[in-house]
Amino acid sequence: MVKKIIIGLVALLILLQFIPNELPEVRIDNPHDFLANNDVPAEIESMLRASCYDCHSNETRYPWYSYVAPVSWLVRRDTWMGREHLNFSDWNSFEKADMAEAYYELAEEVEDGQMPMKIYPIMHADAKLSDEQRQAIVNWAEAAAEKLYE
Repeated sequence: MVKKIIIGLVALLILLQFIPNELPEVRIDNPHDFLANNDVPAEIESMLRASCYDCHSNETRYPWYSYVAPVSWLVRRDTWMGREHLNFSDWNSFEKADMAEAYYELAEEVEDGQMPMKIYPIMHADAKLSDEQRQAIVNWAEAAAEKLYE
C-alpha cells in the first residue's frame, strides 16, 4: 500500500512538470535601475542585491528549483507580486513622492522583519539579515527619503 502511494506521488510530481509555468522575464539592461543610477553605499548595495533584487527587480536569478513544479508556481507568484509592489529596475522612472514612499516602506518592512520573506533566506543564506544589517538599511532608507527633499 505504501509503495503504491509513493509511486502515485512520484507520478503526480512528474505530471505536474508538464503544466506550463512562465517565470517572469529576466532583463539585465535596465536603464532606470536603482543601483545603477544612485550612489548607494557598497554595504547597502550588497544587502539589497542579496535580499531584495531577486523578487524586486528584473534581474532575478532563478535557482534550479525555480523550474520544478509546484515550487516554480510559488517562485512565479512571489516574483510577480514583488515586482508589482516595488521594482528597483524601474526606480528612476518614479516620481519623487513615489520614491520617498518606497524608501519609507522599505525601511518599515525591513525593520518589522517582513522583508525579505521568511522563506527566502532558507534557500538563500546570503539573504539573511542580522539585526545590525536591518538597522543599517532602515537608517539608510530613511535618510535617503529625507534627502530627496533637500
